[in-house]
Amino acid sequence: MNAAPRPRAEVMAIAAYVGGESKVPGANRVIKLSSNEGAFGVPPGAAAAFARVAPEIHRYPDGGSHELRRAIGARFGLDAARIVCGTGSDELIQHLCHIYGGPGTDIIMSMHGFTMYQIAGTYAGSRVLKTPERNLTADVDAMLAAVTPATRIVFLANPNNPTGSLLPHREVERLRQGLPADVLLVLDAAYAEYVERPDYDPGAALVDAGENTVMLRTFSKVFGLGGMRVGWCYAPAGVVDALNRVRGVFNVNIAAQAAAVAALAEPGWVERSRAHNREWRSRLGERLTASGVKVWPSEGNFLLADFDTAARAAAANAFLKVRGIIVRGMDAYDLPHCLRITVGTAEECGLVADAVAAFMDETRADG
Repeated sequence: MNAAPRPRAEVMAIAAYVGGESKVPGANRVIKLSSNEGAFGVPPGAAAAFARVAPEIHRYPDGGSHELRRAIGARFGLDAARIVCGTGSDELIQHLCHIYGGPGTDIIMSMHGFTMYQIAGTYAGSRVLKTPERNLTADVDAMLAAVTPATRIVFLANPNNPTGSLLPHREVERLRQGLPADVLLVLDAAYAEYVERPDYDPGAALVDAGENTVMLRTFSKVFGLGGMRVGWCYAPAGVVDALNRVRGVFNVNIAAQAAAVAALAEPGWVERSRAHNREWRSRLGERLTASGVKVWPSEGNFLLADFDTAARAAAANAFLKVRGIIVRGMDAYDLPHCLRITVGTAEECGLVADAVAAFMDETRADG
């Protein structure tokens, strides 16, 4: 009788994460607006740092990312001893789910939250509960209502990917206060650098206020290092200790550490990126709205464009792809009637706006 190793049932229940597309067969030029990458590419200093360490890549990296943690702490006014770096924040999400979750436990997220929470939680053996949202925004009351003695972690992406919605600090505080002290609140602030609202805090204040909150951040967005896979968290000492016991010994490679340190030091990079995003997120939203497409409010470097029906969104996606423009379909987020569009360069924003307008004109003419 033939037999083969069998994966755990939880693993086979996972729908694998599918990243944003990056190629269109036959296209002379591809405009990739599917992965929320920074509009300006790689900071020059980070590219130079990457080149400088090329002769050293036969060496193992600093396993504790000491220089990088010091640079992060200095940039954001945080205690470097309470920072843990990872191979993207995805690695840290997975470790947190395994450390605090597991069979017989629950993990809570909002209905349209970042799908990695569901993947990592299911892999850990937890039951992942998705709570209803209000106007595509996390609902604190719904999250609190879902809490049971089995709850171990609550994930909140703030701003949220893919909806762009944001909870003000007072609401996040209310969520923390309403949770049991032994439930870990994980605040994923991947898009924090793009937020300009005065009522926002990415999470550091709540981390400092107790022993049960973690803030996640990334270098993949505004700092332009998506291909290097560098994320980090700021956490209480107990969480830091647990993460350092299980993370990869050399999880952040030598080139990634060097590039990230340099990206933090790039003069004016974040300010320029934020100003560009503010201007062109607004312009792109206005153009899409004028074309007859609903645009949900966003605090990130992307817009969620609502085409009303799944069929129309799929047709729009195909229309754009023929023209070499790649955006992100939202089927995996239970938003099949929507497309997520990254705020790219000024030229890219103009081209995608023109293409969507042409699609909507064609749709009306056919209607």
